Amino acid sequence: MQFKLFVSRICSHSEKLVHLTQIRNMSNTMKAVVIQSTGDVSVLKVESVPVPELTSNQVLVKIHAAGLNPVDTYIRGKKFGYDPKLPAILGGEAAGEIVKVGNQTGSKYKVGDRVICCLRAPNYGGYAEFAACGVGDLIPLPDKLTYSQGAAVYVPYFTAYKALIARCKLQPQELVMVHGASGAVGVAATQIAKAHGATVAGSAGSEEGMKLLKDLGADVVVSHREDGHLQKVLATTGRQGFDVILENRADINLGIDLAALGVGGRIAVVGSRGPVEVDPRNFIRAEGSVLGVNFWKITEEEFIQYSSALVAGMEKGWLSPVVGKEYAMEEIQQAHTDLIKSHGAYGKLVLKIR
Repeated sequence: MQFKLFVSRICSHSEKLVHLTQIRNMSNTMKAVVIQSTGDVSVLKVESVPVPELTSNQVLVKIHAAGLNPVDTYIRGKKFGYDPKLPAILGGEAAGEIVKVGNQTGSKYKVGDRVICCLRAPNYGGYAEFAACGVGDLIPLPDKLTYSQGAAVYVPYFTAYKALIARCKLQPQELVMVHGASGAVGVAATQIAKAHGATVAGSAGSEEGMKLLKDLGADVVVSHREDGHLQKVLATTGRQGFDVILENRADINLGIDLAALGVGGRIAVVGSRGPVEVDPRNFIRAEGSVLGVNFWKITEEEFIQYSSALVAGMEKGWLSPVVGKEYAMEEIQQAHTDLIKSHGAYGKLVLKIR
């Protein structure tokens, strides 16, 4: 017993020495993707900048991977009301390990812990080798997930969870249609809906994407490049209409969504790139609802609720992000181009930091 205790103390001491060495060897500067001005992808530059200083309730995280999201391109381009304080380091989600803790962070997190950083406006900071993150904005990252998978949790899964569970009040056995289900939010929505006992239909724009949805357990898989794909789902399932539809391109699909909505059905709009024309009579026919979903309006109480549910999903194994492609920091301009212009979405795009 004494020998085991002795060995345990040695291991603990060794781990502390390793992390102390990392901190001592840490340069005062780091590599980061910085924008000095807003504009097209050419404003994205890899530069050497100071390592963030911590406040008393923050931790310093050595970033291994950062999630890439369409909103990053909107901020970079100063579109849709996003006006970053310059110079800026983009990236609202990242995953890594804690290398330093503030003096008022409590005992929940310690040096060496694997975490997901939920980085908030206006500072963000995920596209960098290190990031300062408040302890209230951390999510534990289980060993069964990679850092790249960890960087694919916050934005996609919180968005899908808020849309399906918080806003649409999804119930078991309901028929859910997930548009663009092979993308990051679509994968999250498919996994969440299946875990809650729904019948899930998903659309994709490529054969690879459709295969992914089948592998994820979607009950019906269709190509959204085919006319009448919503009616095909209804015919296959024998349903009169959809109970819930998750919509990330409302400017294209909202009109046909309303026409295919079941009585009392709900449409969660998580994305749109412009206006759309709809027939209001479909609201009357279905007594349906169209619900806006704003990821940036998640409250602290909701953050705690969603985090708890999603960490449980990671532990149980049903929450398993799909990483479609990883980019080096020097490939950031191509990554932002792919975020918007690539077709046939497949999983999450991730910036590999280390």
